Amino acid sequence: MCLAVPAKIIDKKDQLAVVELSGVQREVSLMLLPEAMVGDFVLIHAGFAMQIVDQEEAECTNELLKELRGFA
Repeated sequence: MCLAVPAKIIDKKDQLAVVELSGVQREVSLMLLPEAMVGDFVLIHAGFAMQIVDQEEAECTNELLKELRGFA
């Protein structure tokens, strides 16, 4: 099973972006999603941004993931 998690783009340079999720920042590739911009929420899988999602969907998904991990 594969899982993509939503994260917010906080910086972008060429085909790379820095995203933040739950206070953790990491670098991801925008090779598959070059139109993504700073401020967008994107689904991340295996180090690649796969799809742009709206903020409400991203927040809802992250809350559900927290519940699954027992953090709610």
